[in-house]
Amino acid sequence: MSAATSPAPPLKDGTAVLVRCADMEDAYATVEIRNPNAHEAVLEVKIHFVDAYGSPLLDTSNQVVVAAKDELAYRVPAKFQYTDRIAHCEVEPVVRAVR
Repeated sequence: MSAATSPAPPLKDGTAVLVRCADMEDAYATVEIRNPNAHEAVLEVKIHFVDAYGSPLLDTSNQVVVAAKDELAYRVPAKFQYTDRIAHCEVEPVVRAVR
């Protein structure tokens, strides 16, 4: 007779904080992603690259694997043709738990 297993609790969403925006010298933004779950999770981080007028240049969405109760510095690439026009970056502070 096998023991009944209870389903795993649903994953909680994580958080993201912008550490550094992309620019001409380094075409990557750096985001710190935190996983509050007791299990490894795939978290979806979204970052927006914006020009000096507040207009969006590029929106990205990346799925990142983060270990249980851990944080990870993740580099988000900007497309090279936009790096000379990026004035600032915006990261969505809540990263959705995908799985």
